[in-house]
Amino acid sequence: MPTAKSVLALLCLLVFSAPAMAVWPLQDGDGRQLPSLAPMLEKVNPAVVNIATFANQQAMNPLMNDPFFRHFFGPGQRSPQMRRSQSAGSGVIVDADEGTVITNFHVIDGADEIKVSLNDGRTFDAKLVGSDPDVDIAILDIDGDNLSEVKIADSDSTRVGDFVVAIGNPFGLGQTVTTGVVSAIGRTGLGIEGYENFIQTDASINPGNSGGALVNLNGELVGINTAIIAPAGGNVGIGFAIPTNMARHSLEQILEHGEVKRGQLGVIIQDLTPELAQAFDLDGTQGVVISEVQEDSAADKAGLQQGDVIIEFDGKPMRSAAQLRNAVGVHKVGDKVRIKVVRDGDEKIIKARIGESQGNVLASGGLHKFLDGAHLVDNKQPSGVLVQTIDPGSAAQMSGLRAGDIITSVNKQRIESLKELKGAVSKSRDQLLLRVIRGNAALYLVLK
Repeated sequence: MPTAKSVLALLCLLVFSAPAMAVWPLQDGDGRQLPSLAPMLEKVNPAVVNIATFANQQAMNPLMNDPFFRHFFGPGQRSPQMRRSQSAGSGVIVDADEGTVITNFHVIDGADEIKVSLNDGRTFDAKLVGSDPDVDIAILDIDGDNLSEVKIADSDSTRVGDFVVAIGNPFGLGQTVTTGVVSAIGRTGLGIEGYENFIQTDASINPGNSGGALVNLNGELVGINTAIIAPAGGNVGIGFAIPTNMARHSLEQILEHGEVKRGQLGVIIQDLTPELAQAFDLDGTQGVVISEVQEDSAADKAGLQQGDVIIEFDGKPMRSAAQLRNAVGVHKVGDKVRIKVVRDGDEKIIKARIGESQGNVLASGGLHKFLDGAHLVDNKQPSGVLVQTIDPGSAAQMSGLRAGDIITSVNKQRIESLKELKGAVSKSRDQLLLRVIRGNAALYLVLK
């Protein structure tokens, strides 16, 4: 009969795979089993930084809004005072020679001053190189010697069940390490970012961890910690990280161009529902339906057609419109892609070249509460704003908008671009009257 000691040893062998053994010492000085993350963390921790941001804000005593108090205290009290605010987050050095730091855009958004602190006590003034708000990535530059960096892994090789370690600066406490597993991959439709393809983990992520590292047991970066679901205000084991393959795309374009230039296929797409699968005489329900191909777009030039069902994009199965949108979004303009579609019951391979965006793309989170979950793009003919995709269960979907709608007016005000749409919706918070073109018809929608 096996002893408790032998069973424990067997469990250690089963849980701690070969790659894990490469970073954990197997024995202590007395020959006892002693698994530890310390050797790996000693290499990674110096490259995970704390980020402090400072912003100068105007502040006025709320009593000064009352005419009586303004008169009583005199005109000298009317001028607002400057107040210095501070917030904390995390970041990761990915290029020690160049001093390149990657973090979340929301960590540095609105900052007038950014300071990066290492775990050896050194602090540097950081320069913002560029950002990608749609993915929530920002790139900073610091000038320092003897920096450490974290190797970026291929996040596509991350599997559910892999052990991961989250490193960051929760609640401004200083560098903190938490452990867990990958709970899910490819999480979309959360309405957190414009482009979503999150790694979900139960490694504890808290406020201040944003922009920090999610690493595998080899000490390689697989994600940038970004958000949590916290119904009670604290960590409940549901955290999200931007996969490195998505973050790397933003990083490379920002370093090359100072901004992210996303390409597009030029299609309006929707999820393949069981009803659509039956109507298209398909066996399964995996795929994305092309409901419209924009004229002279990359899709049009490649030969994609309305009614095609995309089942693979660049060799990866497509299960939702959001997933396809993300897959296209990580490609540069001019990249060649291989698309497998089902057309009239037959599978076809179509090779396309990613085209330039025909307008600005906006993820409408924060634009207006009734439009949250809609992904919008400038539309040329007819002029207006195209609802490119809608996240399932979002406020936009509940409001009655549909993918493919073209918004031409807001509250009886003609709009021809995203810029004009932003201005129009900002004037009304409780109700929106939209005129949209849907197919061959025009109709009004009241959102309230």
